[in-house]
Amino acid sequence: MPERKIIHLDMDAFYASVETLDDPSLKGKTVIVGGGQNRGVVSAASYEARKYGVHSAMPIMTAKKLCPHGIFLPVRMSRYKEISQRVFAIFLRFTPLVEPISLDEAFLDITASKHLSGSAEEIAGQIKKLVFAETGLTISAGVATCKLIAKIASDFQKPDGLTVVEPGKEQAFLAPLPISKLWGVGKATQKNLALLGVYTIGDLAKLPPDLMHKKFGKHGIHLYQCALGLDDREVTPEHDIKSVGHEETFTNDLTALEDIYRELLTLAVKVGRRIRRYELTGKTITLKVKYQDFTQITRSLTLAKATSDNQQIFKYAKELMKKTRAGAKPIRLLGISLSNLENIGTPEQIGLFSGKKEKEKRTRLHKAVDTIVDKFGPDRLVPAALIKSPDKGDKDDEENHL
Repeated sequence: MPERKIIHLDMDAFYASVETLDDPSLKGKTVIVGGGQNRGVVSAASYEARKYGVHSAMPIMTAKKLCPHGIFLPVRMSRYKEISQRVFAIFLRFTPLVEPISLDEAFLDITASKHLSGSAEEIAGQIKKLVFAETGLTISAGVATCKLIAKIASDFQKPDGLTVVEPGKEQAFLAPLPISKLWGVGKATQKNLALLGVYTIGDLAKLPPDLMHKKFGKHGIHLYQCALGLDDREVTPEHDIKSVGHEETFTNDLTALEDIYRELLTLAVKVGRRIRRYELTGKTITLKVKYQDFTQITRSLTLAKATSDNQQIFKYAKELMKKTRAGAKPIRLLGISLSNLENIGTPEQIGLFSGKKEKEKRTRLHKAVDTIVDKFGPDRLVPAALIKSPDKGDKDDEENHL
């Protein structure tokens, strides 16, 4: 069995960093994100604010006393989720074994990664570079043979850190660290361990396991094993992606078929790009339509072969639209999703080309276009049919399928 390669990734002061990303004037300032003016708690604090003792889960009132000149901002969860989806999409380019811990934190098992070469450290470095290039944010990484060590390592050189614990070096890495670094060691346990002369993880590793069991029961044995760097827990994805989709609500209802089809093409491009980013294809295409009177219908069809091609998605979504009596009533929302997913590499039905060489050309074209869009944004490269799209005003962008 190959030696496990686990990476723990943790965005740096995530909520506060997103706020600074959106408002560069906040850079270098004491940014504190939290709910409520007086009774809420701190959700995130910039590193500048942390110097004053402000930390997450602290009451807002306490934070204001510690840092009265701090810039207190409300939580914008929809924006954080948007960035989080982009970051996790990067993780999934490297392995399907991604275990989310929160919006800004995850474990990756890259032991069996087939698409990359190089060491675990190099892979972690690639992820860090991609996250910064595509979001403008930094992320810290810890690389080890187990989740416990990787988690502790990721916090070692924050922000923007990368710490690697080589196989066989786990105990040496842990030994000098304060006992509070171990999961499950709270203030009460720290006090009880101090009575035994335990202040570092190395101190704990030297105790007889029978003593730990006598004093703390099963929890004591667990802590002892952690002190030795023993952790065989698997990286478990929270859930498999069941569908990939995109939907938009329009400020002005759509009535003209030309406008409806233009919006379908826009959606098809977005869905195609997203499903390719996840290295998936889908057999079932579903169209969602919500009318001005809030009535809603869905129509689906299943293809013979899975696809991730924009034109294929648009072609069949358009056919489904014809079955909904498109244009009969004003439309306020459209959505397209792909389900019945397969890993990339399965046969794909391509409408504009036929044959192996043509399919390869299409794949290369998609890859090139996706790369440009990821780097410069979706407005820099669009289908010609969308260039003359009329101004529809602001739209509420809804991504409910991932």
